[in-house]
Amino acid sequence: MAGVRTFPMEKESRMAENLGFVDPSAGGSKKAVPPAPRPPALSGKVVGLLDNTKEQADVILQTLGDLLRERYDVSKVVVRRKEHYSKPAPDEMIAEMAQEVDVAIAALGG
Repeated sequence: MAGVRTFPMEKESRMAENLGFVDPSAGGSKKAVPPAPRPPALSGKVVGLLDNTKEQADVILQTLGDLLRERYDVSKVVVRRKEHYSKPAPDEMIAEMAQEVDVAIAALGG
């Protein structure tokens, strides 16, 4: 093509590195975190629900909490809401939930 300049892939790759782009596909931590032990039943348990503040997360959690009480005889549902979906829950919130609940569920909204 006349007037179109092409660059070898190697040069494009170096250009991107020099511009300080972050590769979102690079992945996260390689450390494996095993799942927490599951109780054999939820009856009589206190369940914690962590709202990530995304759209409809509160509605989803309210519905889930109602169903857990109705169908699984959960004694209490504790809901906590993070400050913002892009931030982790504060250590104090996690510690408080760990003391108060038997099972915790981190929920995602849309």
